[in-house]
Amino acid sequence: MKYAFMKDNKHTYSIQAMSRAFGVSPSGFHAWLKRPQSKRDNDNQKLDQKIKVIFDTHKERYGSPRITSELKDQGETCGENRVANRMKTLELKAVAARKYKVTTDSEHSRPVAPNLLEQNFAAEKQNQKWVSDITYLWTDEGWLYLATVMDLFSRSIVGWSMHKRMTKKLICDALLMALWRRGFPKNVIVHSDRGSQYCSGTYQQLLKDNSLRCSMSGRGNCYDNAAMESFFHTLKVEEVHRVRYCTRDQARYRIFEYIESYYNTIRRHSANGNKSPLQHEIMAKAL
Repeated sequence: MKYAFMKDNKHTYSIQAMSRAFGVSPSGFHAWLKRPQSKRDNDNQKLDQKIKVIFDTHKERYGSPRITSELKDQGETCGENRVANRMKTLELKAVAARKYKVTTDSEHSRPVAPNLLEQNFAAEKQNQKWVSDITYLWTDEGWLYLATVMDLFSRSIVGWSMHKRMTKKLICDALLMALWRRGFPKNVIVHSDRGSQYCSGTYQQLLKDNSLRCSMSGRGNCYDNAAMESFFHTLKVEEVHRVRYCTRDQARYRIFEYIESYYNTIRRHSANGNKSPLQHEIMAKAL
């Protein structure tokens, strides 16, 4: 790999400088250049180029499973183990996770709804089960809160809203977007935690007016809303923790772009057989 790097970068750096940096001799490098490459080496070089293009296109968000799926869609016949080994050789590693805090305010006396999901996040069709939650983003202007609604059938984010305050309007706006986007379906289970915003009269009335079935997690049990927690985890790892937002408007634009232009339409999801939410829904309609 040292010689391969030197070959690829010989027009940028001098052979002598790279030889010193890698602890090899210039004569050894030139001897390597004269050796005929095996078919396997040539195949690896071509595969490496494709892997690097996919890795860069997805801004270092894809590991070997999703890159393997991309390659197979391009007609490449390779297994995940080989892709993982090539990525290790190329020193390509997907962005890593960080922890984040819980935003739920469940210390209130308002009525709560039963848990209709009971941690069953599978859905047989669109608009059968939605989940909703709130997370936060830091900007140089202060906090920006994000409320989202996910359709569990495809893991598509069908509604979202952002505001500098964590209010009941925030979650109502996200739900209204989902309703408009999905044509105001009836009898959808809409699951959330038991935070004060979700127990508010305004939100509960919105559910009632649109014939939606309210479901809530148990107290302090994050696993009851694991699908939504997983999305926030992905959002934080792949977008939020990699960027400094100077203004709330900048954060709003970046989050909009991530959800609508990347996550919903392009990003492969393991729950969809490594298809994007949009691809999954299109394939379901074609059946």
